[in-house]
Amino acid sequence: MYSFLQKFHSGWAYLALLLLLIAVVNAIIGLTSKKDFTAKDRKIALFALIGTHTQLLIGLILYFVSPLGKAAFGQMSNAELRLTSLEHPLINLIAIALITIGWSKHKKLINSEAKFKTFAIYYGIGLLLILSRIPWNLWF
Repeated sequence: MYSFLQKFHSGWAYLALLLLLIAVVNAIIGLTSKKDFTAKDRKIALFALIGTHTQLLIGLILYFVSPLGKAAFGQMSNAELRLTSLEHPLINLIAIALITIGWSKHKKLINSEAKFKTFAIYYGIGLLLILSRIPWNLWF
């Protein structure tokens, strides 16, 4: 089960990152071109939100069924263990919280420019945080 979850978490990450990147680019294009916020724009952001939340759930399950999870926690002198046991989960939780805040804030806004700006900022920061803590050596 652990091996399957690990591969699923890595595979789903590509989809979640792609959806998030598309949402950020769409928000920047919408903001710079001053277009109206449509149902298509909302769905793009929603799919990115769903993709990242699914990735979070898979990651949390993986973290707690991992044979290394509890054993590696607290080993701050080893950079690789610190990344996978503390930095990666913590920063990604913060990133997904920011993405969720961006989604919640957009619902209260009426102006299209404000909606695109909210998505560009919150989803963009979330994307940068996620990219900063991916264990790239395990991906390639």
